[in-house]
Amino acid sequence: MRLTSRPVLCNYYLTYRCNAACSFCDIWEKPSPYVSLESVARNLRDLRRLGVRIIDFTGGEPLLHRQLPAFLEMAQRMGFLTTVTTNTLLYPKRAKELAGKIDMLHFSLDAATAEKHDKLRGGIPCFSFVKESIQVARRLGERPDILFTVTEENWTEIEAVYREFAESYKLILILNPVFAYNSVGASRLSAEALRELRRWKGRKYIYLNEAFLRLREKGGNSTYAPVCQASSAVIVISPYDELLLPCYHAHEKGYKFPIKGQLYELFHAPAVKHLQKLEGRFSFCEGCVINCYMEPSFAVKVSPYFWASLPSTLSYLRQKWGLWGVVRLWGRLVVRRLQSSISFSDTDPSLIHSPIGLLR
Repeated sequence: MRLTSRPVLCNYYLTYRCNAACSFCDIWEKPSPYVSLESVARNLRDLRRLGVRIIDFTGGEPLLHRQLPAFLEMAQRMGFLTTVTTNTLLYPKRAKELAGKIDMLHFSLDAATAEKHDKLRGGIPCFSFVKESIQVARRLGERPDILFTVTEENWTEIEAVYREFAESYKLILILNPVFAYNSVGASRLSAEALRELRRWKGRKYIYLNEAFLRLREKGGNSTYAPVCQASSAVIVISPYDELLLPCYHAHEKGYKFPIKGQLYELFHAPAVKHLQKLEGRFSFCEGCVINCYMEPSFAVKVSPYFWASLPSTLSYLRQKWGLWGVVRLWGRLVVRRLQSSISFSDTDPSLIHSPIGLLR
């Protein structure tokens, strides 16, 4: 049973450029433009109309975009939850202008020592910036999560990262199993690594989605009985202002549609609707376990994976904000969405011709 017919998440690629070179990612190899303020304003308007609730401003390295604070403020004022993941190389320099604008801030950290972490980052010295960024964020009242991409090379580091960073700073450690795409990364984690991950399930300051592990144990997405709902639950926008289908990681084998200020209309176009019916059924979807599309897929359709992922989601919300914190957060979003609907109607010329007006 499908819980909602609307997309819930937008992965908004501000640029493909990155100042690190992670071994499990190839995006840093791709030159690209930076998105414009005007295109973001137009697309956020349509994303709100489409029912999207969360905007993940991503990349590449999103902090490379000088206008990121403006994008975040605009999104929050329009009633979206915002999330950003950073390698932290630029965070200490930009922390003050970003403070209070990111609802879910993630710092990438994949080992407990500089030698191991920086090796996974292509030799770029990120480790010291992570430690500094945690201190800076805490001084500003921010509570970042630690995002740990679990690979065959680093799963033995979980314990040390948990003790030194999650437990000592009382920060949530997100254990994110690695995935493969375009011949990058590992296609599978060993049984030993999966057992180690399961050992951490349910621990304080840990977020680990049980459904991720079950999907891997079953061999990933099946094109005959798809789990993936990526094309309908997630909207992916490229730095070239394109709608990517079925997802970012497969769009080079799939489809790119120029948005041209008409995202709402494009999302309902017959060609896009046809591709949504095929989500998870393309030949390249066989065996897929990409977390950033599977997680929203688990959330929009009642299935064994929905029930498997629910406890970890509830635990994250409780640890991140607490019961009343969640109530206050969603109350803020509802109020802002109502206010933005009045102030920035879909036919408001100021929204179309002067996106800077959204930031007043």
